[in-house]
Amino acid sequence: MNSWINLSFQDPTSPMMEQLIMFHDHTMMIIMVITITVGYIMITLTFNKFNNRFLLESQLIELIWTLTPALMLIFIAMPSLRILYMIEETKTPMVSVKAVGHQWYWSYEYSDFKSIEFDSYMKPSSQMENHEFRLLDTDNRMVMPFNTQIRILITSTDVIHSWTIPSLGIKIDASPGRINQGNILISRPGLFFGQCSEICGSNHSFMPIVMESINFKSFLNWIKSN
Repeated sequence: MNSWINLSFQDPTSPMMEQLIMFHDHTMMIIMVITITVGYIMITLTFNKFNNRFLLESQLIELIWTLTPALMLIFIAMPSLRILYMIEETKTPMVSVKAVGHQWYWSYEYSDFKSIEFDSYMKPSSQMENHEFRLLDTDNRMVMPFNTQIRILITSTDVIHSWTIPSLGIKIDASPGRINQGNILISRPGLFFGQCSEICGSNHSFMPIVMESINFKSFLNWIKSN
């Protein structure tokens, strides 16, 4: 049972991730119908001893097997394009944060309220506590308010990294000399873990991302205390 759970998505913590999971299930249902239908036809053809030596053409069958895949592609493309536009849609953000990728750690800059900058390294195993996660926890967590429109700016100082948190449905490349933008709307409080998902060097798997989601009042108190 646990092996099947590991193959599923993480619990969604943003409306965008909910839409992505719904689209995945929608597409998988279409693929399952196609697979079962084609498999059934292949099996029946294998055991069917009847043939038609005088069948030269059948325009109706050709019309059906041309229109059916086209309709299925439309059923897949329409929700896919909708989600793509939703991901790229720029909304009015209440908070903007800049994440900078380095070999091999992340640094964050909060410039809306006052100049707050800090680096986020993976926490060594010797300094971890019992409730923390090995190879996933960091010494400084990225703190964000939930139910708030957030703009995340991603860049890099050396090589291409990728700022990724699967439960939020966000994955943005950090390219040197370029700033990429993403939108985040967290739907609940909690700790959300991610990692660099671009092969950026020998310590690529040791630059985790930890986002702590809190309410807006606590977020303002955190800003004041830093």
